[in-house]
Amino acid sequence: MKQFIILLFVCLQYSVYAQNELYYEKPPVFSSCDSVAVSELQKCFDANVYNHIYNTFQVPQKVTDDAYKGDIVVLFEVDTLGAFKVVYVDAMYEELKTETKRVFSQFQKVLPATYNGRKTFKQYSIKVKIPLIDQAELQSQRAKTNKIITLEEQAKTEFDSVNANLVAFENKAYSSQLNIPFTHADYAKFDRQINVVGTNSHTASKPFVYRDVAKYYDFKAETAKLQQNRETWFGRKLWNEHLVQLQGKDYWFTIDPILDLEVGKDTDADFSSTYNNTRGLRVQGGLGKKFNFFTTVYESQGRFAQYFNQYAESLKAFGPDPAIIPGRGIAKRFKTDSYDYPVAEAYLSYAPVDFLNIQFGHGKNFIGDGYRSLLLSDVASPHPFLKLNTQFWKIKYTNTWMWLRDVRPEVTEDGAFLTKYMANHYLSWNVSKRLNLGFFESVMWTDANSRGFDINYLNPIIFYRAIEFETGQDAGNAILGASGKYKVNDNINVYSQFVLDEFKLSDVKAGERSWTNKYGYQLGVKYFNAFKVENLMLQAEYNRIRPYTYSHNTVATNYGHNNQSMAHLWGANFSEFILICRYHYNRWFANAKFILGTRGLDFNDGTDNYSYGGDVYRDYDDRPFDKGVEVGQGNKTKVFNGNLQAGYLINPASNLKIFADVTFRDFNPEAETASTFNSNTVWINFGIRTDLFNWYFDF
Repeated sequence: MKQFIILLFVCLQYSVYAQNELYYEKPPVFSSCDSVAVSELQKCFDANVYNHIYNTFQVPQKVTDDAYKGDIVVLFEVDTLGAFKVVYVDAMYEELKTETKRVFSQFQKVLPATYNGRKTFKQYSIKVKIPLIDQAELQSQRAKTNKIITLEEQAKTEFDSVNANLVAFENKAYSSQLNIPFTHADYAKFDRQINVVGTNSHTASKPFVYRDVAKYYDFKAETAKLQQNRETWFGRKLWNEHLVQLQGKDYWFTIDPILDLEVGKDTDADFSSTYNNTRGLRVQGGLGKKFNFFTTVYESQGRFAQYFNQYAESLKAFGPDPAIIPGRGIAKRFKTDSYDYPVAEAYLSYAPVDFLNIQFGHGKNFIGDGYRSLLLSDVASPHPFLKLNTQFWKIKYTNTWMWLRDVRPEVTEDGAFLTKYMANHYLSWNVSKRLNLGFFESVMWTDANSRGFDINYLNPIIFYRAIEFETGQDAGNAILGASGKYKVNDNINVYSQFVLDEFKLSDVKAGERSWTNKYGYQLGVKYFNAFKVENLMLQAEYNRIRPYTYSHNTVATNYGHNNQSMAHLWGANFSEFILICRYHYNRWFANAKFILGTRGLDFNDGTDNYSYGGDVYRDYDDRPFDKGVEVGQGNKTKVFNGNLQAGYLINPASNLKIFADVTFRDFNPEAETASTFNSNTVWINFGIRTDLFNWYFDF
């Protein structure tokens, strides 16, 4: 039981000897150490502690009479006032515990530890040997002694050496191969730093790895600015630290609870309130310098705004489950009008060499510099993936292979969903210190003719279009794309994307707006430190995608997963303009987003059942005409979506936030149908959330 208590305290308190490899962190300083070099301060502190114990400790008579030999384990801290405080003592005799506490109460105050010049707590774990041994004499004995230890003797010390090898926790995530959790708001905090003129960064393939961004943005320093002076264990865990953080010589890990607790009101709904109740756990860590792991598991129940619930139920998969929560996954019924949607995400990240990162996991990826992506987005549910990021010279090359699902009744066999596969190549090239160009190709295929995962597409440098021709015209759906970014100056970036699904030059020259010209484009601009206001970012973006883009004439090779698009949230046959404003100050943040768009939806009213090109899952052979195809055709729908959000970052380590937001949505189709309704929504929401991924409510 004692060993368990010790381990628990070690896990929760990041105890052990502090290491000062980074000189902006200083240990507590005794007056006798004032003239010591910074690199030697920790050794001087250790020596003073042991000398004080040796000179002050009085071994109780009972312990001496019993001829006891053993250790006292002491967990102690030096607070921000420089005072010593015993956290926990473990010893065989109560007399030893009492004497240990007396000895530590005799310590004079010292200069407290500092981090970036700010006073901070410092915690340690030491062993005091009984009988007492002079520390200087002990070091001398060790230097002179060369004892041969048998394997059995060595094995008996192995368990204790695990605790002995613990070191002071420092957040190694900031220099690791872990992904920075991808949320648009949080990425805006360092977007300017990685985009200043002259950097050789590559910003389209997301999520980013901490190690890559740390070259431009000092995560430790920025986090240190947000630290609050909290004296209690609970206060530190709530406001500054991971719940559990443990670090050894060649490993580290953290554990945090996940929360997304929200309550709100939708003025357009026929129920009283909206809510979300998410509880979960996040574990991340590293083994050595090149291998990292990450996992999250969520258990959630929720009832959202009425338009969101209707959209979720329109995505319903084959089977009894009533909905797919957009971006999360299949949901079963909870009570009478809510949903239960468990989600798990995880990945392994490994860098065998400096220029290569390999990830295998279950999650989402994104390609682009904008709020939307026309190439690969994170709007669909998590899915298995294998990703290679290769970076050298002025090039970053990203290969992603994905295992997806088509869950519609027409492709389900024996109650099992259809598996389909996607492979992507994205080449990012920094042409100059201002200009970046990107080239993208993707192919989607299914298990037709027991084809399985086609080994041809495992080649990371092959051209997919050629393989598509080799395997048959309808064996896959290939898409090409390009991106560009130009840094006007350190504060202004212009970016773009172009996606090409199908293109016939003769039809373009004919000027008849043929359905075969399936393409889309994006134009955007970001303005950092707008109007000389630090940390204020403004973003404007225009997206336009022609009808039938991403769809295919075979039943399952569309560009989708779990009844959701793998690119833009709206599918195709739309145009939209987006204006975004983001600001943060210390732990406070505020975001505003406004979207104006025109969508072309299908009628499906029994009289007009044609596909007008907005639904990427529909067969484009079911179109009403071949010529005169234009964006917004069909059931033309005007969309306005605005969102205002403000909040406070409670804990920078776990990214726990408290927030309030209000969403305004006006959805106005020319004709109301069984699946398309005119709605005008005001959705007010309050909550506390561990912010690790993007929620998209703007459709």
